[in-house]
Amino acid sequence: MASNQLRKEVLRAFKSLHRTRLHVFEGDLRALNAARDKINEEFKKNKVVEDGEKIKEMLGFTKAVEEELRTTVIQARETEPGKYTLRISPETTKLDNFPFDPNSRSIEGVQLHNFLQKGSIFWVNRCLSNL
Repeated sequence: MASNQLRKEVLRAFKSLHRTRLHVFEGDLRALNAARDKINEEFKKNKVVEDGEKIKEMLGFTKAVEEELRTTVIQARETEPGKYTLRISPETTKLDNFPFDPNSRSIEGVQLHNFLQKGSIFWVNRCLSNL
């Protein structure tokens, strides 16, 4: 009985992650496909796990991943050279802002605007988030 209940919880988590993926990466086919592939890969990889405690631990991780996606991922589209429209959901965590400095450098030492792909939709995740 308990394993049947865990199976239902795993399926619920799987479906929930896919719904979150559809919401967070809406309109970005590349990100939608990459997220779908990653979710499916991770669930298939752990399909053989039978330890109930380990499964519960992984279910907790899926909830943390879902929360992280919903609260930290935003989308941006370049509307004209150097100008972007952001898609920020009400769930997105808002942090203190500082004026944009086009000469600033990321942690890796590469200018932020080098990451922006002209005319495409892309998603931005906090560089320092650790799941």
